[in-house]
Amino acid sequence: MADVVEIDQYDTVGAVGYAVKKLPEITVAFWIMKIAATTLGETAGDLLAQTLRLGYFLTTGLLILVFVATLAVQLRSRRYNPFFYWTVILSTSTAGTTISDFMNRDASGKYLATGTDSLGWGPQGLGLGYPVGAAILISLLLAVFAVWKCTGLTFAIRDIDSLRGEILFWSAILVSNTLGTSMGDFLSDSSGLGYAGSALLILGLLGLLLALKYTPAVSNVLLFWFAFVLTRPLGATVGDFLTKPAAKGGLALGTPGSSAVLLALLCGLVGYAHAQERRRADTRAAAAPIHAA
Repeated sequence: MADVVEIDQYDTVGAVGYAVKKLPEITVAFWIMKIAATTLGETAGDLLAQTLRLGYFLTTGLLILVFVATLAVQLRSRRYNPFFYWTVILSTSTAGTTISDFMNRDASGKYLATGTDSLGWGPQGLGLGYPVGAAILISLLLAVFAVWKCTGLTFAIRDIDSLRGEILFWSAILVSNTLGTSMGDFLSDSSGLGYAGSALLILGLLGLLLALKYTPAVSNVLLFWFAFVLTRPLGATVGDFLTKPAAKGGLALGTPGSSAVLLALLCGLVGYAHAQERRRADTRAAAAPIHAA
């Protein structure tokens, strides 16, 4: 008789063919990759919409299609794949950048890159402004969490083990990344703190969340979602700091060069995560007991 090999929760597949373990462990490496992905989302979104002059409307439509395509690949995957997961994170960050810009900005010159007098085809912004845009996005995010709560499914990322749970998770990610972009742009453009000051403020808030992690009365799941939202405005302010002209307080590195460097960094981190996951899989396979039937 053939040998039967036991497999753990990473490889267990339910009746509908859905894998139990599809999302990463929350480690320091996770947060480094999240900040890198959100910063790249900011610079890449600005590269497409402003530098290449595709405009907010057309770029948003294209990036939503990219998000749907990458999400479909992630949902069809039977187990956690770092490349699939972080590709969706990047697509939500990039789409969130242009969705936020389209909601909050208008076609006036104050929002255009230096040397640009017009953008691409279609309306270039609803002009809602950051307060109204943030209120809408906060309401949407709360609505997603309310629906999620009503389903009775867990909010803990490491325990999400169903298709419905993962769809709710990615819905929250897209809205939170869009909200984070609005927060970052408001801090950078309208608060008077500038790019560096805004980044330091967000880092201070993240440090406070880290301290609260060791307070038993505060839910770690709640802290995770606050931190997840806050890393997006951190990426937005760092991205603007890298790309905006020196006259506005930036380093004037430009969107193409900054995006290329950040993409290389993220690819390296994803490659490392993939290698780590392969080593874990090999270790589990070697440790799994084999029973002769």
